[in-house]
This record gives sequence, structure tokens and C-alpha cells, in this order.
Amino acid sequence: TIHNSARDKISPDLIRINKPSRLTSEKNAIIGWNWRVTSIVKELDNYVPPGSELVIISDKKDGELIIKEESDAFRNQTVRFIFGDTTDRRFLEKINPGQFDHIVILCYSDDLDPQKADAKTLVTLLHLRDIAEKSRFRFSIVSEMMDVRNRNLAEIARADDFIISNKLISQVISQISENKFLNQIFQELFSPVGWEIYLKPVSDYVLSGKEMNFYTVIEAGRQKNECVIGYRIMTYANDSSKGYGIKINPDKDKVLTFNESDRLIVIGKE
Repeated sequence: TIHNSARDKISPDLIRINKPSRLTSEKNAIIGWNWRVTSIVKELDNYVPPGSELVIISDKKDGELIIKEESDAFRNQTVRFIFGDTTDRRFLEKINPGQFDHIVILCYSDDLDPQKADAKTLVTLLHLRDIAEKSRFRFSIVSEMMDVRNRNLAEIARADDFIISNKLISQVISQISENKFLNQIFQELFSPVGWEIYLKPVSDYVLSGKEMNFYTVIEAGRQKNECVIGYRIMTYANDSSKGYGIKINPDKDKVLTFNESDRLIVIGKE
């Protein structure tokens, strides 16, 4: 929020309210398998644009049958299954990961202990990163980890993000136990309808290449009925010492200059 006494710090001439670009269908992949797969697929169906495709790649022998049993429930995406060894470099090259917009790597936590499951995930992640660099593919990777101690290894492998499932769940439960009213906020943010957290192009809000303070950015979000809570400088996307370019609740007086590739972190509705 901006107090009335600070409104003179806003630079209206730097605000550019563009309509968001029309959503296009996506082609995504889930590599790996555990009991969460079907829930994740159902949840993704609520978010992806119509006409999207999801490919599940795993060495789960009855995986295709499990997915087929759920396929009638999908509205926005078609789902198909590819069987194979997800740690095999040649197999991963054969499926052509460059065709995907986003890739999720799941741990084989149903059948392996946390360390072996994480090791398998890291092998897949390293192969995908190397394939992407050598072929100049551009896709995001989110990796699931079981043991928080393997976090540094995931950072070295440069996942765009990683989720430590058990820790995430325990942290949410812990916060709700301390403040039961947070449950309503989590339900709202995690629901496919209503308010959610988004990474959106800076160019939809303000002019790039111009100096401005964060008051101006907040005002641009307000004019779109959104709340800007931070930003991501993509130059530092792979730099852990810079927090991967992410800044939440920044100093509103700090002078910023955004590039076209940078993103704003907003709470809003699609």
C-alpha cells in the first residue's frame, strides 16, 4: 500500500498498463512418479489454457493404465504416457525435452528411500540441464526433493525451482497451528480460482530501461487491481548469492531499472 503522503513519489509517466497477452496452449512434462502424480495432473488441468498437452514420462510399469483411468476428467489438456528410464541420457534426448514449456521432475518416493529418490532426481536434472545448454532449449524445470540436505546439490544443478514436499507441508501446518486464520489465505492462494501469486512481465506495468522507485510499480499494479509484492531480476536468475534475482517487499524508495525480461511478483486474478 501507498500512504497518501507518499503519492507524490509516484511517476505516472512511467506507468504502462498493457493488456496481458492472450494465453496460448502449453506442452508440459512430468518426469518421474509417486502417489501425487494424479493429484498434480488434475490440479494442472485447472490452470493450463485449453488445448494444452501433458506428457508423463516414467519407469512406472502400470503408469499408463493409472493415467487412462483418470483421463476422462481432464478439460483443458490431453495426457499421454511414455515409459522409459528417466535417468538414461539417450532416452531423455530421444523424447526431445526442447518441445516442452515446463518440466516437473518428481521423486520416485513410493519405491525408494529419500536419498536414493533424490539421487535419481538429480541425475535426471543434470542430464536435462546439459541437454538444454548444448541444444539451447528454453524450458523451466521444477524438481521435487525429499531431503532438505540435498538442496545445495539441486542448486548446483540449477533447477528453476525445487520443492521439498515434506518440509513444505510441515511448514504450512505449523503456520496454521499458530494462526488458524492463515488457513483461509492459503486456501485462497492455492485454489485455481480467486487470488493467486503470479510472475508477470514488467512491460505489462511500467516502462523498461527507465529509473523509477517501487512506489511507481505498486501504483501500476493498483491500476490493474493487483498487489505487487516484489520482483525478479532475470540477470541474476542463476545466482544464489543474489537470491536468484528475487526480491520480496523491497525498499519503496530504492531506484530500480528493469529490463524487458524481468518479472513482477503480484497477487491478482487471471
